[in-house]
Amino acid sequence: MTSLSVNINKVATLRNARGGNVPNLLKVTEDLQRFGAQGITIHPRPDQRHIRYEDAYALPDVVTTEFNIEGNPIPEFVEMVLQIKPDQVTLVPDGNDVLTSNAGWDTVKNQAFLTPIIKAFQEAGIGTSIFVDPIIGMVEGALDTGTDRIELYTESFASGYESDPDKAIAPYVAAAIRANEIGLGINAGHDLSLDNIAFFAKNIPGLLEVSIGHALICESLYLGFENVIPMYLQRLSH
Repeated sequence: MTSLSVNINKVATLRNARGGNVPNLLKVTEDLQRFGAQGITIHPRPDQRHIRYEDAYALPDVVTTEFNIEGNPIPEFVEMVLQIKPDQVTLVPDGNDVLTSNAGWDTVKNQAFLTPIIKAFQEAGIGTSIFVDPIIGMVEGALDTGTDRIELYTESFASGYESDPDKAIAPYVAAAIRANEIGLGINAGHDLSLDNIAFFAKNIPGLLEVSIGHALICESLYLGFENVIPMYLQRLSH
C-alpha cells in the first residue's frame, strides 16, 4: 500500500496571511495524523513565506509518523536538516523566486553536487530522495548519487490526465519500472488530487509514498464548507 504524506505548507501560508497562530500548525499536524495521514511533509524556503525554520524545529515534537523535509540543499537547509534529523529529506532544485516546485533535478549534470550531500544525510541516519522528472536517464543518474529513493515530479501527469490519462502516465510507468530494476524506492508528488490519485497509484509499480498538499488542503476546504456553514447559521438563529 502506498503511504500518504500530507504537505502542510498551505496551512502555514494561511496562518501567515493573517499573523497570529490560526490555524495552529502543530495542532493541525496532530489532527492530520489522527485522521490517518501516514506522514507529514514540509518545504521550507529561504524567504520563509509559508513554513518557517522555527516550524521545522518544532514539528518533531508532534510528528509521530514519517517526517519528510523537502527543499533546495543550500547550506542553511542542509544545516537545519542535519540538526533535526527527519526520517526523510527530499532534495528539490528550487530557485529562490519560484512559487512552487517546477522541475526535477538534472541528476547527471548535478551528480558531483548531490553525491556528498546525499552521503552526509545518510551518515546522519536520514533517508534520502531526489525530485526527478519521469526520464529514464534522470532516474539512472539518481542512482549514481547514492540516494535511497526518487520522487517523481507529477505535474505533467496531472496536466495531461483529463485529456488522455494513458498517454499522461506512460513516461511515469517507464520511469518506475526502471527505478524498480535498479533498486531505487519511488515517491511521487505535485498536483496529485482526489481526481487522479487512484489512476496514478494503480499504474505505478512499487509506489511507496505520495506527498500531497495544495490539492488536499483545497479539497478539505470545499468538503468542509457544507458542515461549517450550517454550524454558523445554527449559532446565529438564537
